[in-house]
Amino acid sequence: MNFTVGQIAELVGGQVVGDAGLAIQGLCRIEEGAPALLSFLHSDKYFHHLYTTQATAVLVPQTFQPEKPAHPTLIKVQNPYFAFNILLQQVWQESLASPEHEQPSFIHPSARLGKDVYVGAFAYIGKDAVVGDGARIYPNSYVGPGTRIGAETILYAGVTVYHGCEVGARCILHSGVVIGSDGFGFLQTPGGESIKIPQVGNVVLEDDVEIGAGTCIDRATLGSTVIRRGVKLDNLIQVAHNTEIGSHTVIAAQAGISGSSKIGSYCMIGGQTGMVGHIHIADRTQVGAKSGLSKHITEPGMAYRGAPAHPLREQLKMEAALRQLPELLQRVNQLELLLSRLQVDNS
Repeated sequence: MNFTVGQIAELVGGQVVGDAGLAIQGLCRIEEGAPALLSFLHSDKYFHHLYTTQATAVLVPQTFQPEKPAHPTLIKVQNPYFAFNILLQQVWQESLASPEHEQPSFIHPSARLGKDVYVGAFAYIGKDAVVGDGARIYPNSYVGPGTRIGAETILYAGVTVYHGCEVGARCILHSGVVIGSDGFGFLQTPGGESIKIPQVGNVVLEDDVEIGAGTCIDRATLGSTVIRRGVKLDNLIQVAHNTEIGSHTVIAAQAGISGSSKIGSYCMIGGQTGMVGHIHIADRTQVGAKSGLSKHITEPGMAYRGAPAHPLREQLKMEAALRQLPELLQRVNQLELLLSRLQVDNS
């Protein structure tokens, strides 16, 4: 990153208060400011750092007025957090690998690669695979036969996309992601043996999906496991076969989603949540961490928590009652003792 304060202000639509010619070479937290770095102030509880930071420039709200002289040059913007995110995107783009095909790597002669595609060393791109313009396939990644990878999608090191799966445009798959492994499907024989049910479907990721490190999404038995547009999955999540996750839903780490579940759009699901198979979750549902979902949720926009999960208000009442349990037990013991004494006195 190498900009002047003035160039940054133009990029984020801000107004400079101070020297617009100062050089900025990186970004920082306001508490860790240093020369040639830029930070931001979004909340008034951090405003006091402005008077001690060594950062060269700071993004501040449009209405901000310093209480006393401050060292940094100010860039006034409508929303400092959003403006800082634009700069983070700039830094991230600069970190991406340049288009080239490193060697050794394997690209099948029938595979079709678009313009400006990066293929890292030891990557494998299989027969009839299609990779869109500007995609980046980092080292040791596997793109199976017949797979489609959309434009500007990133497969970081060690990603596996099995045969026949589809990944949309501008997706990000972090290291260790596995797309299209077999669903957990078995038949039990009368003798108790497990016979594999072939999983002949695929996985479809629509555009702008991000998948965290170590997450696994199983292919469908028949048809497709579908992750809709804009979904964000954290690290270490298991998505079982034939599941469908609605657009722009966000799921935190270590959640487990059983087969054929249907999760609506714009849902927020907390970490370590477990979900039984074949249930439907309505749009905009919020689920607290470590919850267990065992029944359909049909009303949109509701919040749930607990194992098994209950509506949030109901669950909070149950938790409050549970905290009183030791005192209630003590009172019951006292009442039982009092009753026994009365019975003795009346005998």
